[in-house]
Amino acid sequence: MTYSVAVSGASGYAGGEILRLLAAHPDIEIRTVTAHSNAGQPLVQHQPHLRSLAHLTLQDTTPDILAGHDIVVLALPHGQSGQYTDALGDVPLVIDAGADHRLTSRDAWDAFYGGTFHDPWTYGVPELLVDGEKQREHLRGATRIAAPGCNASTVSLSLAPGVAAGVIDPGDIVSVLAVGPSGAGKSLKTNLLASEVLGTANPYAVGGTHRHIPEIRQALAAASGAEGEGIRISFTPVIVPMSRGILATSTAPIVAGVSDADIRAAWQNAYGDETFVQLLPEGVFPRTADVLGANTALIGLAIDRAANRVTVVTAVDNLVKGTAGAAIQSMNIALGLPEDRALSVNGVAP
Repeated sequence: MTYSVAVSGASGYAGGEILRLLAAHPDIEIRTVTAHSNAGQPLVQHQPHLRSLAHLTLQDTTPDILAGHDIVVLALPHGQSGQYTDALGDVPLVIDAGADHRLTSRDAWDAFYGGTFHDPWTYGVPELLVDGEKQREHLRGATRIAAPGCNASTVSLSLAPGVAAGVIDPGDIVSVLAVGPSGAGKSLKTNLLASEVLGTANPYAVGGTHRHIPEIRQALAAASGAEGEGIRISFTPVIVPMSRGILATSTAPIVAGVSDADIRAAWQNAYGDETFVQLLPEGVFPRTADVLGANTALIGLAIDRAANRVTVVTAVDNLVKGTAGAAIQSMNIALGLPEDRALSVNGVAP
């Protein structure tokens, strides 16, 4: 069976990456692409690397144009998806790459985003541990999927095994992330200009203000089977001069009485059979260069007994495993297709 797809926000970075991956999907027909200010223009004018889709023209983003497809993927800025999802009730599968349907807590939404709160959808990170099982079990047959925030899923995948196994204390997590500016979208912003990014590292959303914090707390609370109040995280992202990629370094205290073997076993048991989340050998740590273009999260684990903390270093491509790849992997599961269809573990080098 071939599924027809409409992709909104198709002129942006996330929309472009979704289209790049879907273009190689044998079960997908990309029928419609939409945008706002760029409507009426050829898709390749804004995504010149997508040569196989040169026949497509960007249309207006309206419920009428998005309706009538088997699948709709919304790659819109935060706060803009909800106005369309409410009107797409007849579409069999809708995937939101924005934040509108990620959070289960209205209070968290009001505190970090504001605006209209929308009901949470099935979270699109298949490998996450949720109450003793993987999130993919909740994605089977799902009709509404919330693709993750790239920083949030990276930190959550980094720490969920340790939280679920009870080998680390989630009440004192510290995460510092080096991130590429493509994660902030394609809109023109002074702090994202090349002259502002090249040759420097710029922290942002410092001091507990980043919007992905409640999403991380929500995911780790689900992994622990406890309330989110027990999850405390100091989260600091830093923009660095690479177009894409995240390198997340997260630490948490070791629970008393836990052995080094117990700690490593927690991550090995969680990801030993996974294709797209891989624990590296002891003493080996990933680079962002190793995951560019791939749907992989590579994890390095260190046990710092002097500080009594576990250090987890995780690399992802923010536009693939962080966004578009997670969305398509979740789509495959929901449709009963092979989970790895149109997705690769192989990156691009140099």
